[in-house]
Amino acid sequence: MSKVRYLAALPLLAGVAVMASVAASAAKDSYTIGVSNTVQGNGWREEMVCAMKAEALASGKVSKLNIAHRNTDAAGQLEDIRNLISAGVDAIVVNPADPAGINAALKEATGKGIVVVAVDQAVTEPSAYVISNNQEQYAYLGAKWLFQKMGGKGDVVYMRGAAGASADSDRDKGFKKALAEFPDVKVVHEVFTGWQQDQAKQQILDFIASGVPFNGIWTSGIDNVIVDALVESQAQLVPVVGADNAGFVGQLNSVKGLEGAAVTNPGSIGGAGVTLALQILDGKKPAQQTVLVDPQIWDNASDEGKAKLKAAADPSLNPEWPVSISIPDWTTYTKDQIIACKGPGE
Repeated sequence: MSKVRYLAALPLLAGVAVMASVAASAAKDSYTIGVSNTVQGNGWREEMVCAMKAEALASGKVSKLNIAHRNTDAAGQLEDIRNLISAGVDAIVVNPADPAGINAALKEATGKGIVVVAVDQAVTEPSAYVISNNQEQYAYLGAKWLFQKMGGKGDVVYMRGAAGASADSDRDKGFKKALAEFPDVKVVHEVFTGWQQDQAKQQILDFIASGVPFNGIWTSGIDNVIVDALVESQAQLVPVVGADNAGFVGQLNSVKGLEGAAVTNPGSIGGAGVTLALQILDGKKPAQQTVLVDPQIWDNASDEGKAKLKAAADPSLNPEWPVSISIPDWTTYTKDQIIACKGPGE
């Protein structure tokens, strides 16, 4: 199946001009790339890592991936990055636990000539590059749709990501930007899910059991289990906003009485991070230090949205994986390669 099916609605990253900055002779035939990720047991992060592996393999330019993939905080990630530096990698692709908490290690890496690319979330170290989904716009689009669907008034459950994560902080800005436009919408319950499915489901079940009324739910990409909880508890189905995860997209197409919207947030940004790192290693730096992928919103309350949801649906994927398994101009692997989740030498 072609990647167009999955990302027909995602914007092409046109306009990202690249320019040669070092002599071509500086490029090598193959590279070792380090990966640092601090969240396990989350489908989005798993897709991100698989996209990194698949792109490294498909590129033909990566001889080895050195992956530090565990549940840890900024202090643990500092240790992981320093271990990657000691291992002599050519580049490090990192999903940061904290926007500033790992800066010391990132600066050490770039000081040794190692290319650093942060994916999904921004870092404040100026020598690092960033390629990320536009997290503030992600939240704004979904929240604005939800508040409009609620009729511009009522009580909303605000289910955030991980406290302290830059993606969560950026999404909070977008959510509150939309909230400011709807003064009669109130947050009746705010909770951090940690982007963990089981935790989020229990949190919404506990809130439903409290008997406090609510008129809509905004989730930070933990969505299909929230719908499951509403159905299983026989609670009233209220509008739900989530991400383009396969399970949630399927629910928006099939659950009777459910109104909702999926905001695109491809985990395949991990593969794009590998591509950007390789471009820089080959002497082609982006015109800007930060590259953003703008999201789109697919709702099941409009004909256009329904068509996009139907086209994007893919029940063969893990329910926690975004259906946007590739990004035009940034990833070159096949669907089979990202599902196989095998990197060079594996």
